[in-house]
Amino acid sequence: MLKVTILDGYVDEPTCLGVPPYISPYPRYIAGAIWNYDSFAQIFYVTIDQIRNNNSLIEDLSKSDIVVVVAGMSVPGRYLSGFPASPNEIKNIMEKLSKPVKILTGPAARYGFGIAGGKKTRDTSIVKDVFDIIAQGDGETIVYDFLKNNMSLEEINPQECRRSAKDVRDFAIKGASIVKQHPFYPNYLITEIETYRGCPRSIVGGCSFCSEPSKGPSDFRPIEDVVDEIKTLYERGVRHFRLGNQPCIFSYMSKDAGSVEFPRPNPDALEQLFSGIRRVAPSLGTLHIDNANPGVLARFPVECKKIAKTIIKYHTSGDVAAFGVESADPVVIKKNNLKASADEVLIAVKLLNEIGSKRGFNGMPELLPGLNFVFGLDGESKSTYELNYEFLKNILDQDLLLRRINLRQIIPIPGTKMYQTGNRIMLKNKYVFQRFKRKVREGIERPMLKRLLPSGTVLTNIFTEKYDGKLTFGRQLGSYPLLVGVPGVHMLNNFLDVKVVDYGYRSITAVPFPMNINSVPRETLQAIPGIGEKRALRVLANRPFKNEKQLIDSLDDVDIAHKILEYVSFNP
Repeated sequence: MLKVTILDGYVDEPTCLGVPPYISPYPRYIAGAIWNYDSFAQIFYVTIDQIRNNNSLIEDLSKSDIVVVVAGMSVPGRYLSGFPASPNEIKNIMEKLSKPVKILTGPAARYGFGIAGGKKTRDTSIVKDVFDIIAQGDGETIVYDFLKNNMSLEEINPQECRRSAKDVRDFAIKGASIVKQHPFYPNYLITEIETYRGCPRSIVGGCSFCSEPSKGPSDFRPIEDVVDEIKTLYERGVRHFRLGNQPCIFSYMSKDAGSVEFPRPNPDALEQLFSGIRRVAPSLGTLHIDNANPGVLARFPVECKKIAKTIIKYHTSGDVAAFGVESADPVVIKKNNLKASADEVLIAVKLLNEIGSKRGFNGMPELLPGLNFVFGLDGESKSTYELNYEFLKNILDQDLLLRRINLRQIIPIPGTKMYQTGNRIMLKNKYVFQRFKRKVREGIERPMLKRLLPSGTVLTNIFTEKYDGKLTFGRQLGSYPLLVGVPGVHMLNNFLDVKVVDYGYRSITAVPFPMNINSVPRETLQAIPGIGEKRALRVLANRPFKNEKQLIDSLDDVDIAHKILEYVSFNP
């Protein structure tokens, strides 16, 4: 029996996220390719974090006929439940395996290993001696060809790509079952869904730093294929989905794609897509999007308003459309062929605020923009930072809402215009960037959070993921979920409803709601506004309480007691 291990070292690309709680399409497509060739093949899926926590799993890898590694970070992010594998980490694992044929896939194979923002990728020479195939093309296509050719290395073209988006239909459906082996399955796993690859702006070169134009013009997956993949995943127990694996969801099935830089959006196609998803996955827990081109929203407001309303009709609230702003500096915009001017981005921000700012069932606004800025681009100067701050301040002053502001340093990727420039500009402005980052955190993000989630707002279904001392961190499932710190040690891998009590720069502090007054830890009690350590100790000393009167009588201030009553319950 054929035995294959897929080692998920996680991917983070401009159009694809595969770091937990996400699973990218890469391992699913590869599993589907294997099962398409041999339906009886034994496929073992394991994440890099599982190996980090249990080195004995390497022994299981050594018994495989083939080991396929999925890896590569070209867009650095902030991670809570996992971190992408480093080249040295992968090399050390692969060196321990003598029997299997070893294949590297994903953005690491295509572009090299991204290490951190502001640094060039490390090429694959560091791992070439431990892999038999470095699949610079499409991993699922190359794995399938390798199996069809009786595992003959000489017959393999490592740059082989699929002919069209239709080619992955069977792989996507047959590989869906691999999700059952993910450690976050079923309740905490989000499947990243590809709707198309390639960039509409590839015909004019695309943005100077982005790898997506190298994939060519937009190649749309048929609506039926996407819906059927989600149907299969849903039947396998998945309840959380993100249509994230594309550069602009508003451009899906757009008219004149491939012939104009900004093709006209197709609202009917988006209605068919989203309604189809809801038809086959009626009780889903999360349906979110990711990227959106603000230049498209600014040029086609009528069509994009229809699409935004369609998304809100069928999605789950707390959704984010990530705008690739990159810069508000017209010099940087021109030199790097960026997708929108500052004025156009502002139009797009206003459009989504108009349609999506209403608070949804989980406490978050329905659909808001997130802004991605990139630093270290050609033409950047100190005035770039001033213009970017003025742009953000203008949004704040106009009482508009942003769900997220992402400030990142460029990772120069091979094949892009910025690869030749490298990180020279970023190094020159390193300290300017750090000061700017602090200024945005203090002057923009914290006030924006207070506006977004006023004190006392209730957020539902916070998934608890990690401890930091006596603080429990969690997030809602979905696109760019807000980090929530819950004072006290609470059960991990659990869902909590919480009420907002305080604000960080990019996170909030909240307490369980309703709070069981007779069991919550001291740290949680202290976090309630107006309580503090002494009153919390007094509450602890007088527990258990049977009713509101007993709680009121135990405190020295009736007003404070009534404040606590806004947060608590009296369950035994």
